[in-house]
Amino acid sequence: MTEPLLVVDDLHKHYPVRGGVLGRRIASLRAVDGVSFTVGRGRTLGLVGESGCGKSTLGRTLMRLEEPTQGRVRFEGRDLADAKPAELFALRRDIQMVFQDPYSSLNPRLTVGEIVREPLLVHRVGSKAEQIERVRELFATVGLGADALGRYPSEFSGGQRQRIGVARALALGPKLVVADEPVSALDVSVQSQVLNLMLRLQRELGLAYVFISHDLSVVEHVSDDVAVMYLGRIVEQGPAEALFATPAHPYTRALIQAIPNTDPRRRGERAPLEGEAPSPLTPPPGCPFSSRCPHVTEACRRQVPLLEALNPAEPDPDRVHRVACIRSAEIAGAWEPSR
Repeated sequence: MTEPLLVVDDLHKHYPVRGGVLGRRIASLRAVDGVSFTVGRGRTLGLVGESGCGKSTLGRTLMRLEEPTQGRVRFEGRDLADAKPAELFALRRDIQMVFQDPYSSLNPRLTVGEIVREPLLVHRVGSKAEQIERVRELFATVGLGADALGRYPSEFSGGQRQRIGVARALALGPKLVVADEPVSALDVSVQSQVLNLMLRLQRELGLAYVFISHDLSVVEHVSDDVAVMYLGRIVEQGPAEALFATPAHPYTRALIQAIPNTDPRRRGERAPLEGEAPSPLTPPPGCPFSSRCPHVTEACRRQVPLLEALNPAEPDPDRVHRVACIRSAEIAGAWEPSR
């Protein structure tokens, strides 16, 4: 068995909440609250959940754009969480990010050719002629012509801007790309173009992705493995085909049931998730989903469930299906997807 490319172990990111005349810390907002997972080489982990569940904060913390409060992030055995500035600078070549907004993530005062060339300048890769040739190659890779190099971001459509963002992320030849809602701001037809581009580049270049999204239909399409987040924690995790075929957590089931159904005969079978997620400032005791769960018991309100394997005898770690629910064995059956 090869070692995973990325190993995240008990990662926390808490923000202080200050109040009073002296601005003292009065509480902590637990945006990420003990997350663990692995990403294999050339594989895609889909990270999904409602807005506010902490998935984007997790992505930024993986990149050290946010400093972790606690936990370890190891990339090829090297600890990102404790890396010194010089080590982190070197690691940036292997880990890149595609941001959600394809416009605000691009400098409007630079041409797109300068934007894509910038990582090569910062890391001093190649001569000027080699850098320009590399930019031309990247534009061809993402389906843009060389005539686009001298234009500014405002002259492109949303889909083209996101392609430019992908080209910039690929400039240094990374091994892992963290994609934070890369298609949520795009039209459906453009979404498919960008997703197919990312999948093609993964096959050709052997990229690994952490793909962050709130759209389960997109996550199902692109992911090898899926982790479902709720209130800063992973509540279910496993191979994509197993998780979508036999979801074991009530929250995962509710999200899958919410996927739009094209069959008019089954549209009425969906049971929408009621209520809103609690504030991460005041999470409920016990299971974080207890305030919205249709299967809740008093034990659920007292006991914090651990992420445990449903198939502990599975020898392949990439096939292990885990769930954080003390009643998962009782409610695992009778799943009829309404799509």
